[in-house]
Amino acid sequence: MPGLDPRVERHLIADEGEFVVDEVRKHWAAVAGAILEALAAVPVLMLVVWMPSQLYWFPLLLALGLVVHASWRILGARMDRFVITNMRVFRVHGILTQNIATMPLARILDISVHRPLIGRILGYGHFVFESAAQEQGLRDIRFVPDPDERGLTIQRVIQRAGLRGSSAAWRAEDERREREAVAQAAAAAAAAAAAAAAVQPAPPGPKFETGDTAEFPLEDHNATAEMPWWRSQ
Repeated sequence: MPGLDPRVERHLIADEGEFVVDEVRKHWAAVAGAILEALAAVPVLMLVVWMPSQLYWFPLLLALGLVVHASWRILGARMDRFVITNMRVFRVHGILTQNIATMPLARILDISVHRPLIGRILGYGHFVFESAAQEQGLRDIRFVPDPDERGLTIQRVIQRAGLRGSSAAWRAEDERREREAVAQAAAAAAAAAAAAAAVQPAPPGPKFETGDTAEFPLEDHNATAEMPWWRSQ
């Protein structure tokens, strides 16, 4: 919805090559309570039927309050974003006033992922950061969808940040991996060709009869043997 997006790209350090690796929106379970609160306005409105005429405004006002409060909670969850970049992590939240909490990757000491039973069923969890920025709104990041994959993403970013943390380093790393993959594929193809050449049958040699050898072939059995002169008479 226009106007209901925190527009995290405005907070990037674009001239230093910072880019968004992952933008985490809250899991829908974060607003489940607010949705139930809004639905509770329906039975409250039905109280008008049994309320005296001079008090009919009370259930109307109560139902309106439930809807407004639930909408405020849903909007607050909608405007709450946790962002992972190649240089840092930061959180943007707030409706009328916007709050930003940021932390460089180098200050992240440990990340714990807590997945309650209902979170394992629905696919969400909570991040707990152990760092020097525990009072900056980044200690607890709740209702993170697919927390295991997001945790691995942060670990990958931290590892790659050791190269420099810039977009050039990411591209160099990706190009290196592509070159290694191409080289491995070429080596595998060459090995397969060499193996295929090794198993080809040898060209046929001269054929010998049974008992013949290459060094001492048998005499030609079709040749007529010369008989002695006394046997020819």
